[in-house]
Amino acid sequence: MKKSINDLGDVKGKRALVRVDVNVPLDENHNVTDDTRIQAIVPTIRALQEKGAKIILMAHLGRPKGEWKTEFTLEPVAKYMSKVLGEDVLFVKSPVGEGADKELAGLKDGQVALLENIRFYKAEEAKDDDMTFAEELAKLGDFYVNDAFGAAHRKHTSTAKVAHILKPAVAGLLMEKEIRCLSQALDNPTRPFTAVVGGAKVSSKIGVLENLIDKVDNLIIGGGMAYTFVKANGGKIGNSICEDDQMEVAKAIEKKAADKGVKIVMATDVLAADDFSGNGTNKVVSINEIPDGFEGVDAGPESQKAFAEVIKNSKTILMNGPVGAFENPKFAEGTKAVLQAIVDATKNGAVSVIGGGDSVSAAKKYFKAEDFTHVSTGGGASLEFIEGKVLPGVAALDDK
Repeated sequence: MKKSINDLGDVKGKRALVRVDVNVPLDENHNVTDDTRIQAIVPTIRALQEKGAKIILMAHLGRPKGEWKTEFTLEPVAKYMSKVLGEDVLFVKSPVGEGADKELAGLKDGQVALLENIRFYKAEEAKDDDMTFAEELAKLGDFYVNDAFGAAHRKHTSTAKVAHILKPAVAGLLMEKEIRCLSQALDNPTRPFTAVVGGAKVSSKIGVLENLIDKVDNLIIGGGMAYTFVKANGGKIGNSICEDDQMEVAKAIEKKAADKGVKIVMATDVLAADDFSGNGTNKVVSINEIPDGFEGVDAGPESQKAFAEVIKNSKTILMNGPVGAFENPKFAEGTKAVLQAIVDATKNGAVSVIGGGDSVSAAKKYFKAEDFTHVSTGGGASLEFIEGKVLPGVAALDDK
């Protein structure tokens, strides 16, 4: 386990250099349109305020690729955070050098400052081992906190390198919760443990599937990737998405599951469409008999029932990826049914973790975050964590 801010001694009057993830969507008028990530870091800010620390936040917005671009400035985020916190957040236009020293000189105990977009500096994302930029940033703080799980899979200066210089280097409350919930599900699950893995491509989830087979009792495979498995077994998939070069991988995954006694649950019927907009003909067919000119777009009613039955009888559930093209409301029933089953199981005492991009979007679209045990804030980070990879932003923190 990694140390967290709960393990810090007396830090009153000390400067906390805190990496956060406030990479939030903005509209054309630079207004924040979804503040989930901002709300998620409030507990860490409040905890540091209670300890009397001075709080200096580092973050990125978008992908400016080392150039100063006004559309990626964090100034509107600082203004929005002032509203959320009910106090002025000092916006620091120059994160390093004399400018930062001057702007931060008057920071009071408990006060919050947000540095300008750290990705405006090329050195933030540099792949080399040069620590010059990390040393510059480290001068701003007396200790380091990483609360940016969403960026923890990046070996960047602000997420990993600084933690090797500025000590103690500890996890924020959000980072601590992410690591705890994902680790508990993967390493110490109450059984039966079911994973729902969806999404379009087998190729992007090979690591996830292979790692999960060593841990789960049931593996529900849905979404576009299912058709690669169906075709590998001789089924007719019409115009459905399929990676022909992954068919051997699909068969190997099925064999590994069989050897380990893991039950793979696949759709038996699907909603097929002859027009991906949903405005053509949509009909339920057997997953092995999708007609030419049609593509599978969602799990069918029988499959939804089968998925829900497995989930209902599970004590730990991890979902990574939707089971249909839920972005179109006409193709969302399967994903909704799976999420509903997870919500019901959670009410009955199961531990549920929703990890990664699209499944989180779907969960938030149809339910509330508190309907699940944990909804991860990190897309790529949670994907790599579930694959069993080491996340540089986590590895760099101090061990307990």
